[in-house]
Formats: sequence, structure tokens, C-alpha cells
Amino acid sequence: MPRVMGHQRGVESLREVIKACRDLGVEYLTVFAFSSENWRRPSDEVSFLMNLFVKVLERETRRLYRDNMRLKIIGDRAAFNPVLQKAMVEGEALTAHNTGLTFTVAANYGGRWDVMNAVHNLLREQPDKAQTFNEADLTPYLATADYPEPDLFIRTGGEQRISNFMLWQLAYTELYFTDTLWPAFTREELNTAIASYQKRERRFGRTSEQVQGKTDA
Repeated sequence: MPRVMGHQRGVESLREVIKACRDLGVEYLTVFAFSSENWRRPSDEVSFLMNLFVKVLERETRRLYRDNMRLKIIGDRAAFNPVLQKAMVEGEALTAHNTGLTFTVAANYGGRWDVMNAVHNLLREQPDKAQTFNEADLTPYLATADYPEPDLFIRTGGEQRISNFMLWQLAYTELYFTDTLWPAFTREELNTAIASYQKRERRFGRTSEQVQGKTDA
């Protein structure tokens, strides 16, 4: 079938995953909807994606609002048409005071763009730190400044790469790769990914003994 059919079915998968994360008590879910590299795709596919994006925002934002979930969109919006930009602003505004899961859509986003944008903004606002700024100085300028660092990264479709997604934020994130294509990704697939994550030991540079509290060294 045409690739656009996969995009349409992918919206249904997204809806199911959002509900599953809400039911599991996940506080933050971020999806890579459109990367800064995706503009290289065929023009008719890009046009379809932009139209689909508007329709999904208009329809699903009301669902998020009703279910007490907050919508956030990260990325460079300048390249999007005014209709889509307006839908983004309205969706974020409608759900801004919700207190449940924060659902973030990365659109025209790239990890390299995020870091470079953060550096530019930091130096514009604090030029005196041009030679001395550190990680703590830069972090507040990232697109996800008010989020915790991700616990789990899931990549579908058999690809085993990060593809310029949250390069800074994923430093200690657990990675999970599956051959399942996104349009076929279900609640059960999500549960499998989380089960894999739960079996891992997160050391953050420490030894297993330190993590298990066997030594303070």
C-alpha cells in the first residue's frame, strides 16, 4: 500500500500508546513526528504529512484536554505554514493547565538543532558566559528544559539508530529496538518494551555494587 496509508494507521497506534502510557502512570511521552531531515522526503508525502498533522491536532487536542493531558510541541516551527502553527499554539493553550501526562510532539526537530539553538540563546541572553558556560548553564535553554531526562527510548521498524533525536537528553537513557513497524505498534508492544527496561540496571557511571548499596566507595 502507499506509504501515506502507514502514516494514517500510525495515528491510531499513537492514540493507543498515549492511552496505555496514561493508564500505566507514565508522566512524559515524547514522539518524533517529523524530523528536520524529513523535508528531504518526496514533496507529495511531506504535503500529506502537513495536512495530516493539522487534522490530528484539531481532533486529538480535544481528547487530550478531556483526559487531563498536556500537549507540548518542540522543534523549529518557522518552516510550517500558518494554519499548522496556529493549530499548535491553540492545542498547547487549551491543555496548558492539565496535570496528567505531558504528551510532547517533536516536529521539525533535530537533536543537533536543539543543542545549537540552546547555545545561541544562552549566549544571546548571557554573553558574559561565552568562555565559561557549562552543562548546567546550557540545560535550561534546551527544548525539554522543564522535563526529566528520558528513561526509555523506543525505536520501531528494525532501525537501530537514534536518528538525531534528543542527542543531549539520551546520554543515560535505556535504548530499546524492535522490528515492529510503528503502524503495528500496540499496547502489548509497549508493555514488552517496558518489561525489557525493568530488567536493566541503571548505573549512571557507578558500579553494580554501588547501585545495590553494597559499598560507598
